[in-house]
Amino acid sequence: MRTREQLRVLVVDDDAPTRDLVEALLSDEGFAVECVADARTALTAISDRRPDVVLLDIMMPEISGFDLMTEIRKRDNMPIIFLSARGGETDRVLGLRMGADDYVVKPFSGAELVARIYALMRRHEGTAPPATKRLRYGALTIDLAAREVAVDGAVIDTTAKEFDLLALLAESPRLVFTREQLLDQVWGSSTKWQDPSTVTEHIRRLRTKIEADTRKPRYLQTVRGVGYRFEG
Repeated sequence: MRTREQLRVLVVDDDAPTRDLVEALLSDEGFAVECVADARTALTAISDRRPDVVLLDIMMPEISGFDLMTEIRKRDNMPIIFLSARGGETDRVLGLRMGADDYVVKPFSGAELVARIYALMRRHEGTAPPATKRLRYGALTIDLAAREVAVDGAVIDTTAKEFDLLALLAESPRLVFTREQLLDQVWGSSTKWQDPSTVTEHIRRLRTKIEADTRKPRYLQTVRGVGYRFEG
């Protein structure tokens, strides 16, 4: 993967304070950041300079973020992350189903946003940057390079799919994944070929390995009627 200095991020948001905040956060991390306030200017920037990642607000005048993403997808499959104050499950699921790669709810931390960008770039480019090879959440450590999971320093035995499932969830904390999305991204399958209960069983097994109390899990949370999310 390219270094942070080489990664170009386009921020599309009609709110000037938000643009300034995101630009400052990402510039401090070494990203090359361009900010625009409307969809038409964004399309010009995408056509002329082709950013590596687009951070896109939903509620914008004239052309919404949803409509802009649809137009971008007609032209390119570049990574897109929604940044939105609309944090309801319906909005998040709709954004992902329409083609967004990730969905971050405002307000967010700079560290979370950087981690989400790199997690997305790993999925698109297939490599992991040194700064994010190890994830730590409390007593839980996930070493992405070594493919090892440890609790309180003790390595936990996981299967390949258990590790892949846990890593995917942990790389996007608080993002809700449906069972169908997890089947697609971890197993490369769909409900036509594989039962969603496969995901449920793997979550159950992971809880027995990483949770202090499986009845009250800290990390792997069930979102009733939707799927699962990771709590950091």
